[in-house]
Formats: sequence, C-alpha cells, structure tokens
Amino acid sequence: MLFNAENILLIGSVLLFVSIVVSKTGYRFGVPTLLVFLLVGMFFGSDGLGLQFHNAGEAQFIGMVALSIILFSGGMDTKFAEIRPVLSQGILLSTVGVLLTTLFTGLFIYWISGFKHVSITMSLITAMLLAATMSSTDSASVFNILRSQSMNLKHNLRPMLELESGSNDPMAYMLTIVLIQFINSSGMGFMDILGSFCIQFIVGGASGFLLGKLAILILNKINLNNQSLYPILLLSFIFFIFTVTDLCKGNGYLAVYIAGIMVGNNRITNRKEISTFMNGMTWLFQIIMFLTLGLLVNPHEMLNIAVPALLIGIFMIVFARPLSVLICLLPFKKMNFSSRIFVSWVGLRGAVPIIFATYPVVANIPDSNQIFNIVFFITILSLVIQGTTISWMAKLLHLATPLEKTGNDFGVEIPEEINTDLRDIILTEEMLAKDNRLMDMNLPKGTLVMLIKRGNEFMIPNGSLQLHAGDKLLIISENKEGTPPPLN
Repeated sequence: MLFNAENILLIGSVLLFVSIVVSKTGYRFGVPTLLVFLLVGMFFGSDGLGLQFHNAGEAQFIGMVALSIILFSGGMDTKFAEIRPVLSQGILLSTVGVLLTTLFTGLFIYWISGFKHVSITMSLITAMLLAATMSSTDSASVFNILRSQSMNLKHNLRPMLELESGSNDPMAYMLTIVLIQFINSSGMGFMDILGSFCIQFIVGGASGFLLGKLAILILNKINLNNQSLYPILLLSFIFFIFTVTDLCKGNGYLAVYIAGIMVGNNRITNRKEISTFMNGMTWLFQIIMFLTLGLLVNPHEMLNIAVPALLIGIFMIVFARPLSVLICLLPFKKMNFSSRIFVSWVGLRGAVPIIFATYPVVANIPDSNQIFNIVFFITILSLVIQGTTISWMAKLLHLATPLEKTGNDFGVEIPEEINTDLRDIILTEEMLAKDNRLMDMNLPKGTLVMLIKRGNEFMIPNGSLQLHAGDKLLIISENKEGTPPPLN
C-alpha cells in the first residue's frame, strides 16, 4: 500500500496509536522507547504489512524538522546552573569525543572491509563518512529508561550526559556534511575543511545566541491577547533560526540548541503553556521521525550487511566509545572511575545517526544504501545491548539514586515571575503532637497553607480546622534563595 492524500491520515493515526500503546509496555520493562517506535515502523513497512515508503529525501526533511524541535526543547530543559560544573567535560565529549569516535571507527571499518568474509568494501573516506553518521549519542532514550525505573544518577552525570548528547549532534552533522562535500568534490584541502568547520561553529553559535535573545525579547514584549499563540510564535522562531543559520552556511542544529538554552534560562511569559506545548511537539515529532525511519528501511537488505554491521557495532560499544570517553575525561582527576565507565557505556545510538545516514543517499554517494542499512542495524544493536542494561549498569557501579520528586500532587503551579516556592507535605503524628489545629502550627514567617487534601477531598484552610495525620498540605512560601524554609 502506498501513502496518498486519501489514506495518509488513517494510516498515520493507526501508526501513532499502535506506537503509543506498545511503548507503554516497553517503558514498563525498561525497553528504549525509540526501539519500540522503530520496530513498529518496520512491522508496518514493506517487509511487514506492506506500507511502501522509500523516499530518503522526504525522510531527511521530516528528520530535519523533528531534530530542530527536539534540540530546541532539549536546550530549554538544560539548566545552565546544573551544567556549569560539568561544562568542560560535556563540551569535550561532544566535540573531541565525536571526532575520536569517528576516527577510531572509520579506521576499523576500512581495516575490516578488506577481509575476505566481510561483505563490504569501502575507501577510507567512505568508511570515515559511515563512522561520522554514527558518532552522536541519544540521551532521550537513556533518561526515559531511568525515569521508568524511578532512578537518577549521582555525581552530576545526568546534566553532563544531557549536555553531551544535546551538543554532539551538530558536530556529527558537520563531519557528515564535510565528508560528503569532500567525496563529491574529489577532495578538499585541509584549510577548506578547517574553514568549513569554523564557519559552521561561529555562525551557528552566534546566530543561536542572538536570535535566541531576539525570541526572548519578542515573547516578553509582544503582549498577545490569546495565550495559545505564544508557543506557536516560538515554534516559528525555531524554524526561522534553523533556516536563516543554514542559509548563512552556519550549523542550524547548533543554533537551535543554543537558542533553546537561551530561552530556557531566561524569564519568558507564559512559560508553563510554552513548556507543555513544546513537550507535546517533541514527543509527536520523535514518534513521527522514528516511524518514518522504520518504514524507510527494508529489513531483508540488512541481512547482507549483518556480519560487518555486527563487528562495527561491537567495536563501537566496547572500544571506540570507551576509549574516546577515557581520553576526553583524562584532565578531570576528581571524576571517579565508576562514572567514567558508565559514561562510556551509555553512548546509545538513536534516530539521529539514521537521519544523518540519509544524507549520503540523497547526495548519491557510492555505497550510500549500504551505509544506511549498516547505521540502522547498529542503532538497533546499540539500543538492544546498551539500552536494556542502563539501569543495571547504574546499580552495578553504585551510581543510581532515587528520582527526585518534581511539582506537587495538587496540580497547582505559579508563574516563575513570583519569587516563591510551592510544595506539598504530608502531616505526621509527630507534627500534630502539640496541637492539631492549623492556627497552632508553628509555620515559618512568610509561609501560607493554600489547600488541604484529605483522601480525595480538598478543603480550604482556616485556623480552626482540625488536622489529621496523613493530611496533605499545599504550602507557598517566600523563597529568595531557592531553598524552601523548614517546617517544624
């Protein structure tokens, strides 16, 4: 069955529904959500139920739109206060780490391509291109798995991994594009390659910073009557930032990520509505992107490259990624060995390598279909081996810690412009030992009880209300330093 105007909504709605329902089971058992979406796409594809989708150019466009939104949203969620202590580590991993992974893997691919029983033959540059498409990591799968297990990480590992994965996609993209240009132009000089890198970094970083500032200014000054238009306005900025940066020969992915960090770390109006909208859009486009890539691949073609892809995938997992990480983290003496091992292990390949693997196909690079199939195979291998063992590895290395609670059970939020803290507490017998009336509780100055929840009943507080152990109180307090005052 081919996609057309008459059936695309029906097929799309079925694919979305099935993906979400199936991902619920995978989430419960610690299976990466990305893997589930890819498998659903493959199940409905040409070798499964027969849906025909073979346009790499359209898949690349969908991936570009999705990545712009995902990277911007990831930037918004990156709190500068959290990444500041690990800024150097994250930047080194996302630049030098990507370069080293590409170099080690590319040399290995070139080496094995000459073996008799390996069904690939590649030049050194083509091997480097294949390695470059696979050099970025995906933290979304990592933290979805940890969240499903109610688990967090010690020693600032979470912000460091988030920073690495959010900022290493632009580096992998630059390597991929430069190597494609090198192949199509029959060679580029070292200065040309260096110049291309510098232009992409400088223009991408500068436009992301400046246009991010402009987005903040307009969001706060435009004063729209309809609050629902603010997220849509920001969405238009995301696409504008990406395309303008790309037209100026800069790195659009780097620009939208930096712009997201700018927006996420500054005060903006209607942040709650914008964050809710962006989270929904991120999930929608992640699902669409993964399903599209699953439909694009022909699983029977991967059988021909299974042996070399398996060798390359295992090499990346046990050698290229660990060696690259250990080299990048050498200057940081205070980082313990367990943390280094864990960072080495969680270099999951996600949808981004598969999207980048469509660039050689669209550019008609020799062996491009082989490159795409190998990248797809290794992505699945990485998700199966690394993705399903992340929580086990965190526990084994004693890096797991309980996931901190966010928000409150009342579903109440306050604007960030109000410098207060909102939280809930559960009353105990000890708290009510002296008296059980609200007016007799020793609340700190500047603290008020907004609501009381007893079972499924909500009550408006008053001084004479008799409190019971197990009652849940929603408390608002002045919080200039960011730490709520203690309750006696």
